[in-house]
Amino acid sequence: MAKTVVMLFSAVLALVGIIGFVNDPALGIFEVNTAHNLVHLLSGVIGLAMAARGPASARTFALVFGLVYAVVAIMGFLTTDPMAEHTMLLNLIEINGADNYLHLLLAGVFLIVGIVSPRT
Repeated sequence: MAKTVVMLFSAVLALVGIIGFVNDPALGIFEVNTAHNLVHLLSGVIGLAMAARGPASARTFALVFGLVYAVVAIMGFLTTDPMAEHTMLLNLIEINGADNYLHLLLAGVFLIVGIVSPRT
């Protein structure tokens, strides 16, 4: 299960990273900048590479990136001004409320998949 989910979500992350370079806000709702697009693209590529190595590597990716996206979501919720169109996270990555919920969703999916998948 981890391999399939990581491959699917990683492909979407890579695609969203590419779309962000030509469409801002990405998909009409997610505020992005070059750094944000590169993070999504890199996350997607790493996820695809890890999933290609097998279920154990996919599980590791899911757990690690689930934690990373959880921290990013928490930081986003703590720093995003609800009245502002967008905020800069760590003075580097442009985000908005929709990004925070997406990062929370990614964290949840990756952590659940990583936790319920067998270690082998």
